[in-house]
Amino acid sequence: MAHDHPPRWKNDGVRVVPGNQLDPNTAQTPGMDRKAAINFARVGAQKLWAGTVHIHANAKTGAHHHGPLESVIYVVRGRARMRWGEQLEFTAEAGPGDFIYVPPYVPHQEINASATETLECVLCRSDGEAVAVNLDIEPVERPENVPWVDPTHPAPKA
Repeated sequence: MAHDHPPRWKNDGVRVVPGNQLDPNTAQTPGMDRKAAINFARVGAQKLWAGTVHIHANAKTGAHHHGPLESVIYVVRGRARMRWGEQLEFTAEAGPGDFIYVPPYVPHQEINASATETLECVLCRSDGEAVAVNLDIEPVERPENVPWVDPTHPAPKA
């Protein structure tokens, strides 16, 4: 069957965004560099935002949250230390290959746990626009470590 018009999916289908063409014009938080790959402005994404995050060695971000959005952080290189809570009173760490989930409105802070290596992550959020609300929080001195407990695969009882 002959087509008299170009296929609809040619320009409205799959998009490949080269890693060297990410957009730094996105919501920023002091201490990190976010760059957008996938969002509404770049590809028309309606329900998600994806990009990269880099935190320099021995650096940390300011406290912030992402409004009603859910976030997923995938650690590519380095060691991430997350703090969260009303006074950033909880903490956990993640390394290469680990995923971090941040629910809506949770005050949090990303920390590069390495004094020598840049922390490199891939970030995805549940909306096509970036939301970053920077907060003025006085953190507790010693946060409580919170280990991961998988609710769908509980550890066997000893």
